[in-house]
Amino acid sequence: MSEDGHEPLLLTAAAGLLGAYCALERALFELTGAAAADPEDSAAAAVLLASWSIEHAWHAELFADRLPVTAALEPGPLVELPGPLSETFERLAGARPLARLAGLVRVVLPRLLLTYGRHLAATSPGVDGPVRRALTLVLRDEREEWEAGEALLQGSFADEATVGSVGQWAVDLERQLVRGGIGAGLVAWPGRRA
Repeated sequence: MSEDGHEPLLLTAAAGLLGAYCALERALFELTGAAAADPEDSAAAAVLLASWSIEHAWHAELFADRLPVTAALEPGPLVELPGPLSETFERLAGARPLARLAGLVRVVLPRLLLTYGRHLAATSPGVDGPVRRALTLVLRDEREEWEAGEALLQGSFADEATVGSVGQWAVDLERQLVRGGIGAGLVAWPGRRA
C-alpha cells in the first residue's frame, strides 16, 4: 500500500509513466534551450530558461535511469511524449517570448507538479526508493522553476492589455490540452485520463 492508501503501481504502469516523464523532460529541455537563445527574450528570461534547460536534461536522465529493463519490457519504446503534447510543445515553441513564458509557468509547470506529486504519493518507500528520490528531487526543481518563472512573468507585464493577451493565450493553451483529452496533470494516470 502506498502512503496515500492506494495500491502500488504495477511494473508496466510505472514504466509507462517513467517513459512519458523522460520524453516530457526531453521536450522541455529542447523547448527551454531554444527559447533561451531567442533574441527577442530579455536577458533575465534567457538566463532563467537556460538554467531550466539544463535541469530538464538532468531530469530526463534521472527518469531514463529508472526505467526498468526486463526480458518482457524494453525501455526505448516507453519514452514517448503523451497524447497531444507534441502539438502543445510546438505551439509553445512558436509563441512570442512572454506568451511562451506564460504557457510554461501557468499551464505546463503546474500540471507537471500535479503529475509528479500524484506519482510520488502512489509510491512505497520500501519498493520504490530510487523513483521516490528522483520524483522528490524533480518536484523541488519544478517548484523553484515555477516560482522564479511566475516572478519574472509578473515583473514583465507592462500594461493591462499585455496581461489580458498573455493570460488569454495561456487559457487557450489550457483549452487545447483539455480538447486533446488531457485532464489533470500532463500524463494520464494508469486506468484514467491525465
